[in-house]
Amino acid sequence: MNSTTTWYLEMTDPAALKPGREPGTPVRFVRAEVPGPEFSRFLYETVGRDYQWIDRNPWTEAEWRELLERPETETWVLYDRGTPAGYVEMEAQDEGAVEIVYFGLLPGFLGQGLGGHMLTEALRRAWDLAERRPEREATRRVWLHTCSLDGEHALANYEARGLRVYRETVGDEAAAADKGTRG
Repeated sequence: MNSTTTWYLEMTDPAALKPGREPGTPVRFVRAEVPGPEFSRFLYETVGRDYQWIDRNPWTEAEWRELLERPETETWVLYDRGTPAGYVEMEAQDEGAVEIVYFGLLPGFLGQGLGGHMLTEALRRAWDLAERRPEREATRRVWLHTCSLDGEHALANYEARGLRVYRETVGDEAAAADKGTRG
């Protein structure tokens, strides 16, 4: 069994954000305000296929709908000239935390410099979450985790945007995949 490293990263001050470069093509980062289970499943499966994202594979449409109807959950989609290029799922949590639960680009959009821009936009939206959800306390921390099964540039992108590793664990590949390690 291969060993998998998981890194937990956080940002505790929006001023720590170091924006990625602007993409060379016209892109839009849009909140899926009526995210359907089919579209969310498509994004999850297509982005996660090469990175062992398996925790949601057995989910029913009802389970997807339950997640997507939670007011704490937001899905944001990066569109490159009208085509979905990547997505971010974030969740508002207690004590002012926002977790970037899933983050990734569709395979056809890798290597085009879109990841840094999408992460910049995702972090901005995470810090602004309290403005969109006045019933929640202000965002004080944005966090995520990634692992050695994820894209080869994932960790470097997160650190380049100003996220800092606060915990690192090592375990077997199957355990990391079963936990739904995200990129």
